[in-house]
Amino acid sequence: MPLRVIPGRTLFVTLAAIAVAVLVALLIGMDAGGVAAPTAAAGVALAALSIWDCVASRRAWRQSSARMTRGLPAAFAIGVKRLVPVTIEAEGTAAWQCEIYDHADSTLLVDGMPLRLELAGNARVETGYAATPRERGRVVFSPADVRVRSRWGFWMLLERLGVSEERRVYPNFAQVARYAWLAGDQRLQEIGIKTYQLRGQGTDFKQLTEYQVGDPVRHIDWRATLRLERPIVREFQDERDQRVVLLIDCGRRMRAADRRGDLGGSHFDQVLNAVLLLSYVALKQGDAVGAVTFGADARGLRAFMPRKGAHALTAMMSQLYDVEPSPTHSDYLAAARHLLQTQRKRALVIVVTNFRDEDTPELGSALRLLRARHLVVLASLRERIVGELAAQPLAGVEAAIDVASAHLYEQSRRDAFRSLAARDGLMVDAEPDRLGIELVNRYHAIKRAGLI
Repeated sequence: MPLRVIPGRTLFVTLAAIAVAVLVALLIGMDAGGVAAPTAAAGVALAALSIWDCVASRRAWRQSSARMTRGLPAAFAIGVKRLVPVTIEAEGTAAWQCEIYDHADSTLLVDGMPLRLELAGNARVETGYAATPRERGRVVFSPADVRVRSRWGFWMLLERLGVSEERRVYPNFAQVARYAWLAGDQRLQEIGIKTYQLRGQGTDFKQLTEYQVGDPVRHIDWRATLRLERPIVREFQDERDQRVVLLIDCGRRMRAADRRGDLGGSHFDQVLNAVLLLSYVALKQGDAVGAVTFGADARGLRAFMPRKGAHALTAMMSQLYDVEPSPTHSDYLAAARHLLQTQRKRALVIVVTNFRDEDTPELGSALRLLRARHLVVLASLRERIVGELAAQPLAGVEAAIDVASAHLYEQSRRDAFRSLAARDGLMVDAEPDRLGIELVNRYHAIKRAGLI
């Protein structure tokens, strides 16, 4: 087994001092033979001291039973910086100067390492560093490399501390958290969510309440009105036993990225953010939410059956958090047939994809299959770069060609997209950053109209 040490500062300084002393002696005219003997003695003494320092320091370090623990969060979110607290403990009376480099996963952006600290005996040192995930999936924290200064500084001992730990990196829940906060303050309009007065809407009875101007007269409960001697109406709510199934494209087009340099900027990452927001809203409304992926390889094909309750969102993300889009084309017809086999009860099916006009024949056939049993919403991502090209100033011939091409592409895509609309026209076409908001608005409109 190789000796895990590297020379320390004291050893280099001592060697340099001996070399300078020999050089000075030779320069002042001393005989080379007279210089050799003291130099050899100094070398032997230095070797003996350094060996003793290495052996004694390593023995003392092991007797200190140093331990390192990390305070990792239960999970990470892509693009969100989190502090990773690190605690080092040691026994005995010796003090140690340490330099620690924790082996965080290569997909994490790490700030604050290496950690330099002085560890006293029978003491505890708390420090930490920041980690920012760049990709969804699993991340591994391997045991940390530690450089420990020997007692006299001749060596740096190379040790390992800590254990291997694994965590998950989920999509960013920031949009969901902001929605929940704004909903509590009745300020959803700030992010573009349309709100409606739902009093008296729906078909599920909610409660009896006092009549207010504008309430439908047909909802007056005459028995309660006579008993309380004031007008009382029945208040209804949206149906709470409906299903929402998200059919998510994981094909090659979802690998595109509009947000250059941003973490979690691919189309698929932004689709997952939109799915999170819509699922949260639907679950809050009492509906069951499920998700099915298509267009990916075997490892990326996931099916989460519709489920209700507060824990359904976490369970669904546990299924989808590590899915990555594949470099293959998506088979819309196969996805529609699979969904019809697994989802026999009528549901609101939301197909999320990145549409091109050449997809019209295959996607149109898939939508017709799904609409035979389900209420279908087609949601497509619209690339931001196309809008930027179309809006640029006409500064030259090349710019004019880019603008004309962008308008031509957008027009042909828009015409093909509209040709897929059924009589209800349930479609969403939005840039990735707006997809979640537009889906929530469409979901609210469908609930309000009682289409499911």
